[in-house]
Amino acid sequence: MNFGLLGFGIEGWGDEMLRGAVMTLLVSMAAYGLGILLGILGTFLKLSRFFICRLLADIYTTIVRGIPELLIIYLVFFGGGIMLARINALVFGGSGFINLPVFVTGMTCIGFSSGAYSAEVIRGAVLAVPKGQIEAAKAIGMTPFTIFKRVLGPQTARLALPGMGNVWQLTLKHTSLISVIGLVEIMRQSAVASGSTREPFTFYAIGGLLYLGITSISNRGFSRAEKWAAKGVRSE
Repeated sequence: MNFGLLGFGIEGWGDEMLRGAVMTLLVSMAAYGLGILLGILGTFLKLSRFFICRLLADIYTTIVRGIPELLIIYLVFFGGGIMLARINALVFGGSGFINLPVFVTGMTCIGFSSGAYSAEVIRGAVLAVPKGQIEAAKAIGMTPFTIFKRVLGPQTARLALPGMGNVWQLTLKHTSLISVIGLVEIMRQSAVASGSTREPFTFYAIGGLLYLGITSISNRGFSRAEKWAAKGVRSE
């Protein structure tokens, strides 16, 4: 392993690899946030009393969890570009393929996939809240909003934290797939650096260490969050 290539400045690739790590974090956080929003929406639909809402949510989670994330990226990036090109030709008379913004495309695709897993995690957490607590809250006259604020919401968040930590790790690792559409994150930067220097082992190993460092810090953060959320909860 040639560590001399990892310096900073014109001669080294260290600053480029760090910028790739920052881009990976930005895409991961944006996709994770989108996934949480989609997961909450999916949970409401899955627990709805209306059949059509439950059906739509089941179709979403089944399809997204059943096909590879890379295929979703290809479908959105190339399919979306073709669709926009046709709209441009029909409305404005333009021609040619339209490239979608790679950051937005990557964040949307990974977030769409993350949302399907988040929906199942949050739904399971909601169902794990003891029904007796909800019934007791109703019995003392709490409004639905107050029940959610003081009983259902906090309990769901606490119970969903371990699963959402796993979803974050999946989201983080899935960002490596968006290198295929040109976004310069850890994997893309590792490929560019290894191709330029002909030192693939060095840069892919450093890329792996960067992923490992981010995931290790993330694991510690989620572990602390779980301990904080479990304060005052009696273990059975």
